[in-house]
Amino acid sequence: MGVVKIEVYCIWEHNGNDSLIYSDNFIGAFTRGASKDEALYKMNTEIMSYLLWRDGMLPIYDETVEVTIVQEKVSTLQIADADSDVLFESERQPLTKNEYEVLKKLAIKSAQDFQLLFEAIPDKNLTSLQERETFYGKVPITAQQMYDHTKGVNNYYFGEIGIDTDNNGNIVECRKRSFEQLESTQNYLNNKLFIGSYEEEWTLRKVCRRFIWHDRIHAKAMFKMACTTFGKETIPNIFSFSV
Repeated sequence: MGVVKIEVYCIWEHNGNDSLIYSDNFIGAFTRGASKDEALYKMNTEIMSYLLWRDGMLPIYDETVEVTIVQEKVSTLQIADADSDVLFESERQPLTKNEYEVLKKLAIKSAQDFQLLFEAIPDKNLTSLQERETFYGKVPITAQQMYDHTKGVNNYYFGEIGIDTDNNGNIVECRKRSFEQLESTQNYLNNKLFIGSYEEEWTLRKVCRRFIWHDRIHAKAMFKMACTTFGKETIPNIFSFSV
């Protein structure tokens, strides 16, 4: 068997040396680091983890990841704390029905897996982490705080593209219900560009990507915290993180 090249097209968002690198073709996959090189170095592991989570298996051949930067965004945001306002150039394009269904399915799978991870944690309010302040306030350090924060962006993300929704129910219920509200509107597949809060550009494609990306950030934090607090053998690695 030969080596299979996995081509990963990426967007590099950075503030000084701090870097976030997102995959454009593996939606929601990302790395971050104190430099571009550090973030790039992590991409091979991230893509393998992502494929195992998304597909339930890795490619059957030896594989190598080849990263190509297709877009760069210089940001004034606190990239080190995973803040972001980039819109991918690819996220400006209209959606086919099939493309939308793939994105929606992945965003709902992500919410379902986040819910499963949260439910698997023995004590939702016990943590091994210390409190830490950032520019937007205290970082969530318990499973409950991480869950509430991650679920809590639902009405914000959908609201940025004109969908008036809420965060009622669990993370799966509110996300599914909001997609249903979206689908009741006309021409949603046009992927209209919206100027949202803080003059940030949003589209439906971006909303789907942001959900998966945001889930992945906080699922990884929750998983690592829970493994340290309760023991790695007690916490299911539902997202297949390599930690």
